[in-house]
Amino acid sequence: MHSVARARFPVTVSLAILVLALAFVSLGVGAVALSPRAVLAALCDGEGVSGLIVREIRLPRTLLALLIGATFGLSGAALQGLLRNPLAEPALFGAPQAAAAGASLVIAFGFAPVTSLAVPIAGIAGALASIAGLVAIAGRRASLTVTLLAGLALASFAGAATALILNLAPNPYIALEIAFWLLGSLEDRSREHVLLVAPFLVASWAILAPQARAFRALTLGEDAAASLGVDVARTRLAVVIGVATGIGAAISVTGAIGFVGLVAPHLVRRAVGSDPARILVPAALAGAALLLAADIAVRLVPAAVEIKVGVATALVGVPFFLAMIFGERRALEGAPA
Repeated sequence: MHSVARARFPVTVSLAILVLALAFVSLGVGAVALSPRAVLAALCDGEGVSGLIVREIRLPRTLLALLIGATFGLSGAALQGLLRNPLAEPALFGAPQAAAAGASLVIAFGFAPVTSLAVPIAGIAGALASIAGLVAIAGRRASLTVTLLAGLALASFAGAATALILNLAPNPYIALEIAFWLLGSLEDRSREHVLLVAPFLVASWAILAPQARAFRALTLGEDAAASLGVDVARTRLAVVIGVATGIGAAISVTGAIGFVGLVAPHLVRRAVGSDPARILVPAALAGAALLLAADIAVRLVPAAVEIKVGVATALVGVPFFLAMIFGERRALEGAPA
C-alpha cells in the first residue's frame, strides 16, 4: 500500500507535465503550423497574425479540451468508485446522449442562442435525468448486467429523443447543424464557450473530489461504508449531481464525446493502484491528456473536412471497451465454480 502511495505522486506529476506539453503542442498545430517559439511569443505579446491565431482561435479550443477531458476522466472514475464497477462510464449510462437531447431541444426550437446559459443548463438537466434514472432503475445492489442493460435502455431512449427533436425542428438548416454538432467537435469554439461552461466544469470537480473517502469505504460494501460513517445516499446524490453538471455542460459545447471517462481511469489504475480515492486526480489528468491528444490528431490527419474528435475517441474507445469485456469474460471463465 505504501509503495503504491509513493508511486502515485510521480505518476500525477508526469501526467501533469504531459498535459501541459500537449496543450502547448495544441497551440501550434493547425492549418497554419507555428513553431514553439512563435507560440510562446504569441502567448506573451499577442501581436500580429500569430497572436490572433493562438489567442483567439487555438487557446479557447485547447482550454476546452483540457477542461472537458479532465471532467470526463474524473466523472468516469467517480462513477466507477460509486458503483464499484470497472465498466462504469457516463456514455454507457446515457448521460452524454441525454445531455445532447436537452441541448438540442433548446437550440432546435430557438428557445435560446447557442452561447446562451440556457444551453448548458438544458444539457445538465438531461444528464441529471439520465444518471438519476440509472441509479433508480438499476437499484442499490444491481449486477453488472442489470446496470449495463439499464444504461443501454436510457442511452437508446435519449438517442431516439434527439432524433425526434431533429425531425420536428422547424428549421432544417438548424437540424443539419445540430446533426454535425452531435458528432463531437472542438472546432470553432471561442472564449465565450470557455467562459460559459468553465464554471460548471469546476463546480463538478468541487462536488466529486471530496467524495474520495466515501469511494474508498464503498469498496467494502454499502453496509460497511455506512458503519464507517459514510452517508451512502448523500454520496450517491453528490455523484449524480457532480457528473451531470460536468457532463451536461461539456456536451452542450462539444457535442457527443464518448469513452474518455472509461479509458482514462483504466490507464492510471495499474500505476496508482485500485483504490478509487487515489485514482480521481490521475484519471482527470489522463482524461485531459487523451482529449488533447485526440484533438491534435484530428488536426494532423489530411482531410478536406476536419475529422470530428468524437469520432476519434469512439474509434479508440470501442476496441478498448471490447477488450475489457473479453478480459472480464476470461476472468469469469477462469474463476473456480
